[in-house]
Amino acid sequence: MTFRASLSRRISVVFAVLLLACCGASIWLQMHANVRYEQEVTQRLSRGLAAHIAENSTLMERDGLNPAAVSDLFDKLMAVNPSVEVYLLGLDGRIQGQAAPPGHLKRDRVDLDPIRRLLDGAPLPIVGDDPRGSGTRKVFSAAPLRVDGREVGYVYVVLSGEQRDALVADAVAGNVLSTTLWSVALVALLGLIAGLAAFRLITRPLRELTGAVRRFENDGVAALQDVAPAFERVGRGRDEIATLAQAFAQMTRRIAEQWRELTRQDQQRRELFANISHDLRTPLTSLHGYLETLLIKADTLDIAERRRYLEIALAQSRKVARLSQELFELARLEYGVVKLEKEHFALADLVQDVFQKFELAAEARHQRLVADIAPDLPGVTADLGMIERVLTNLLDNAIRHTPAGGQIMVQLRQDKAGVRVEISDTGPGIPSELRTAIFTRPMFSSTGGRSGGLGLVIVKRILQLHDSDIHLQPRPGKGAVFCFRLT
Repeated sequence: MTFRASLSRRISVVFAVLLLACCGASIWLQMHANVRYEQEVTQRLSRGLAAHIAENSTLMERDGLNPAAVSDLFDKLMAVNPSVEVYLLGLDGRIQGQAAPPGHLKRDRVDLDPIRRLLDGAPLPIVGDDPRGSGTRKVFSAAPLRVDGREVGYVYVVLSGEQRDALVADAVAGNVLSTTLWSVALVALLGLIAGLAAFRLITRPLRELTGAVRRFENDGVAALQDVAPAFERVGRGRDEIATLAQAFAQMTRRIAEQWRELTRQDQQRRELFANISHDLRTPLTSLHGYLETLLIKADTLDIAERRRYLEIALAQSRKVARLSQELFELARLEYGVVKLEKEHFALADLVQDVFQKFELAAEARHQRLVADIAPDLPGVTADLGMIERVLTNLLDNAIRHTPAGGQIMVQLRQDKAGVRVEISDTGPGIPSELRTAIFTRPMFSSTGGRSGGLGLVIVKRILQLHDSDIHLQPRPGKGAVFCFRLT
């Protein structure tokens, strides 16, 4: 089982670790700085100590070390300042005289380079070898030792001897270290509390945003009204969290719109199936009835009646075939089976070609087909076959619902969006109860007006594939007026 901490907890843990690391580094730097400061002060105050000893004591004679003077010097210094340790060095750095207890001296030679840098005035503090320590280096005072004006060695004074180190260690182990640690711990605790409170305050909008997103995830679109105020509150700022909240708010609105659109389309599809079932059932029932009548009364019907029954059955069969073909075509358009094959062509020529297909049908109904085409029309880029299907469906619909002696007009005009196509007739028009859904499902009218068929549904889908749309224009004095644009 894995434990997944929240972002706020992870930030708090990282902050606590960094705070402790900074406190530890601060303690080390503070102690290091204090040591350096103490070394520099001690070395500055005692810088002339070795020179004073060399000038006022006869530590060396012509034939070597003066034991009596050395012993007297060491006794006096230990009595006056037990923290210092004095050594007499030869010119090669070897220890010539010292007062260390037996077994305390760890080295018999001192590096002369720090001594030379001190005598040359290098910046303080300067640390040198500690004869009583193994590898430790301490601040010191040094001066050349002369006999008859000739350098014979050095006075080397370690300013922080063994006794002083022992006292400092006891003090550090006692009150000083304890006070420092307690002070740093208190600062760290207060900083941690302040930091955690600040992080909690800073991440509060993020927690609110997370809760709203989870609620939307669990409850879906139904929770949109409940989570919208949270998105609005968090999105009022100008920081990254506010930007994220605004993005989530926009995303949820878009999801809600898409969900409503899917719901609407699903409802339309259900209605489409119901209407198609109804539209198929009526002619199939009629077809079945007339065929059954022909079968039962075949011997009693005369030739005229038999022919009339067959013509009615054939008409119903054509209606079923037409609706089935339209349904198949609509399914191919809806599910992306049909791919556009666009080309550049003159729309006026296509209108004339389509007119030729309907000339006989219009003459039979004593109708006039009129093409009102503006001069110098630009060409359009579209799928020629599909646009021909659009014009065919609209003209077929107009001819079937325009009374004898009526007129069907196709008007082509250029505008900013391309070529505007308007198809109008002088029929009874579209009933008011069908206007809102005429392009989404087959229509059925109870008033005897236009009804049935999927032609307009197919027209709308084809134009949508061409990034266009079709509209029913209200035009007093005319029947149905359909308008769309092509580029």
